[in-house]
Amino acid sequence: MKRFVGWIILGTLVFYLLGGLTPFFRNLASLLAWLVPVIMWASLGRSSRHQTLFLVVLGLLAIAFAAYQGVFLGWEQILAINLPLLAMFVAVSFLTLTSPGIDDPSLPEGRRAVVLTAIGTHLLGAVINLSVIFVFGDRLQKAGTLSREQQIILVRTFCAAAWWSPFFIATGVALTYAPDMLWRETLIPGILMSVVALTFSVIEVCWFRNEHFSGYPLQRESLTVPLFLAGAVIAVHHFYPDFSILTLICLLAPGGALLFMKGRPRLSALYDFIHCRVSSVSSQFALFLAAGVFSTGIKSLITVYPTVFVLNSARFSPSLFAITSAVMITVGIAGMHPVVSIAIVSPLLLPLHPDHSQLAFLFLTSWAVSTASSPLSGVGLTLVSRFRASPRMILQSNYHYAIAMWAAASTLNAIYF
Repeated sequence: MKRFVGWIILGTLVFYLLGGLTPFFRNLASLLAWLVPVIMWASLGRSSRHQTLFLVVLGLLAIAFAAYQGVFLGWEQILAINLPLLAMFVAVSFLTLTSPGIDDPSLPEGRRAVVLTAIGTHLLGAVINLSVIFVFGDRLQKAGTLSREQQIILVRTFCAAAWWSPFFIATGVALTYAPDMLWRETLIPGILMSVVALTFSVIEVCWFRNEHFSGYPLQRESLTVPLFLAGAVIAVHHFYPDFSILTLICLLAPGGALLFMKGRPRLSALYDFIHCRVSSVSSQFALFLAAGVFSTGIKSLITVYPTVFVLNSARFSPSLFAITSAVMITVGIAGMHPVVSIAIVSPLLLPLHPDHSQLAFLFLTSWAVSTASSPLSGVGLTLVSRFRASPRMILQSNYHYAIAMWAAASTLNAIYF
């Protein structure tokens, strides 16, 4: 069955999109999604298996206890709450087909190279996601490693795209756990936070560290894909604001990938991607499905004992935003995946009737800051495993960045929302 897992993953996306026609297709998409971690279980990393089992067991225990008390939220809540996220994850993964080629053998140097590498990583990463770290990192590394300054620029500017990019899975998570979020209302503060993050990092590398820096040979053509796709999302969302942003991404990402893909012939490159490469998202399938079970368990317990989980705050105040984001960022740096902390926090804060766009900004902030600062995040593990970065060095290089971005986001939240 492993050789068909790529097609099963693709089927999850296709049948999710067809789910608007009849519930049968949505149920079929859920079945295919759960098949992926079952088939690929032996291939998942030990940490992925342990975290998945931990979340599923705790979630099922909570669901069973709540059901014994007469509360059952339904199988769709248990099995399919994160299905839209997985469909989006599959759709966005196709954008790796648009990864830029390397034509210029030389590397630009100096402060201008820092700025161009930061902008290029941010804009390309906003669309092709983690692939940009591999593309840029492989080009910049010397003897299999990156300098501390190169790591800072690549990781921070990439993760900062989580604040605004509709192609980041962080946006899909925010849309799921803050269901009435309006993406256009998080776009402006998200872009502002990205500007702050990029400016902070560029100034630190250029003027405070002031070490020799070799940057990525960014070409103007490389920015065509992210600018086109981001513009298309903004335009469609402006003229059709009621159109689901998740569905829009699920349609636009594969279409954009086919339009701008680098491989030739196209059909052969597409077949190779589906058959051999798309299965790399299996660990995300396991984690997100498990997080959905866990989140449903938390909601079930809150329904059984509503008074126990009532927060003392009468509203989602700026101080509560600051405290909650600090906790989420801290546990994220310690190794908890952002989707897990979001799954815990969302059912606790929703009874306060917050502005869902403000709540989404909280989730995006915790995602952008914690993933950029932790050696245990997906990006951090990429640096450690592929570019031989020291986990201790990642923490030492970014703890002050995490504090600064937390303070900036808390201030912006108080002013903007």
